[in-house]
Amino acid sequence: MELINVIVATVAAFAAGAAWYMVLSTPWLEAIGIPCDADGKPEGGQNPLLFGFGFILQLIVAGMMRHVFALSGIDSIGAGIIGGAGIGLFFITPWIALNNSYAMRPPKLTLIDGGYATVACAIMGFVLTLF
Repeated sequence: MELINVIVATVAAFAAGAAWYMVLSTPWLEAIGIPCDADGKPEGGQNPLLFGFGFILQLIVAGMMRHVFALSGIDSIGAGIIGGAGIGLFFITPWIALNNSYAMRPPKLTLIDGGYATVACAIMGFVLTLF
């Protein structure tokens, strides 16, 4: 049952990412500096394997969150949301900020990607404590 919870949490966070980056695609593309064609799409397209790789990475995050929640006794929905948001905001976002600052990327990129990490982890926390 726990494996199913981890998979459902991953799917939910991945779907939220699709929505997040559809809404913020233009500022994200500007911040990262990817050249776009006349239609506003990245030149050269995107490799679909990146989406599979991203899903696997989020699966790892959800699995570790489940483990941490079990060890910490986090079993209510509210605690799951707060715990997940805390992981996104205080673990993942600072690491994103560190990498972006060394790569001399604009702070807007950290806000977009860190915001998604926080929201996605809160969603994972919600789903992991739902059942």
